[in-house]
Amino acid sequence: MNHPKRLYAGVAALALTASGAVVAVRAWRGDAASGTSVLAVRATTPSTTPGQLTASQKAARKKALDVILARRSDAVLKGDLKGFLASIDPKQTELVARQRMLFTNLRKFGFSTLQYFTADGFDAVPALVEKFGATAFSTRVMMRYQISGLDPRPVQTDLGYTFAPRVGSWVLVDDTGIDELLTEAGHRQPWDFDEVQVVRRGTVVVVVDKREASLGTKVAKVAEKAVTSVRKHWKRPWNGAVLVVAMPQERVMSTLWTAGSGDGWTIAAKAVTLFEGEQLGKPIGRPIGSRIVVNPAFRKKLDKDLLVHEMTHVATATLGLNAPIWAVEGLAEYVRCRSIEDDPHWSVDPYRKRVRTKYLSNLKALPSYTVFADDADQAYGTSWWIVEYLADKLGEKKLATLYVDLAQHGEAVLKKDTGLTAAQIVAGAKKFKG
Repeated sequence: MNHPKRLYAGVAALALTASGAVVAVRAWRGDAASGTSVLAVRATTPSTTPGQLTASQKAARKKALDVILARRSDAVLKGDLKGFLASIDPKQTELVARQRMLFTNLRKFGFSTLQYFTADGFDAVPALVEKFGATAFSTRVMMRYQISGLDPRPVQTDLGYTFAPRVGSWVLVDDTGIDELLTEAGHRQPWDFDEVQVVRRGTVVVVVDKREASLGTKVAKVAEKAVTSVRKHWKRPWNGAVLVVAMPQERVMSTLWTAGSGDGWTIAAKAVTLFEGEQLGKPIGRPIGSRIVVNPAFRKKLDKDLLVHEMTHVATATLGLNAPIWAVEGLAEYVRCRSIEDDPHWSVDPYRKRVRTKYLSNLKALPSYTVFADDADQAYGTSWWIVEYLADKLGEKKLATLYVDLAQHGEAVLKKDTGLTAAQIVAGAKKFKG
């Protein structure tokens, strides 16, 4: 191509020792500033041995905390900041400030559904015992949500909250103390950092730092063009709905920006697949869709062909998880290169030449994860070439049909769908002139 850069794409609590709880809601003013009403759920003292709650007491505590969490989700949907902050201990001023920012950000995403509920409780977290007392209780909280116009079904992530009884009522006292016990991406969602700007343009949603609002508009325009290119060359229905995160902070959605072995290689953007019921990083249920996260170092020089590659992953993410990596990355490269050559002023000829002269002689089998880890340039290049060969042999519509079958059933369907074994596909790709 005329801009022969390498594509930098990524592969695709504490036990409540002296308190039980009943579901009773009242207003508590305590040490809050004048006029502040803090809604919380009353905590009552059981007569059991400290640290040994009965099953019914634990169930009552869970129910009580879920009442608080339900009020918080309802407050986000209704735009009720006072209600959202009502369950927070006003003495924890830094926590109040973080939660106020969280509310501001959440309101910008336009959730069609939002639900918080308790999951796992954790015993004996020493730092939290020391800070908030032996009656503090820490729990993983699931955030189940659906962004309007983007997510076809709800997805979920987790956060870690610590509650403590204050003047007979449960209040939130900490939101970071058990982060190490969360899913890797927990508390690293786009809304968990500084104030964001959310830009909507058609089916595209872009998230940037509020101080970089103009960047959001620029990325949205580029993303719209990328959606058009993917829909042209991916011959399966896709509505083009995608969220692109281009924020300055590292580790948004827990994304790492180097991969591979040895010195590694740089990832400029990554499509992160979301699942219906992800728990502690383990996919549960169907894949619902993806978010494209952009490396902060590349966010201001993002171009269409990089987004086309990642959007191909988004367009195919819900089909299944069984496609081999050469097909996943090869198809994304195929659509990217086709979109480049849609413009008569651009060409991928230098890329073709490099693959023919440098990579094909080393192609012995369909590229595996090991090849991608050991030599990313060769793996991407030869995977693209294989998909180009299959597109030439089958046509784009049958190529799409093949990919769907691979995503659902794995590489075992190759012979059925192409008439060729894996070895024959490799031999044919090496002879293919492109």
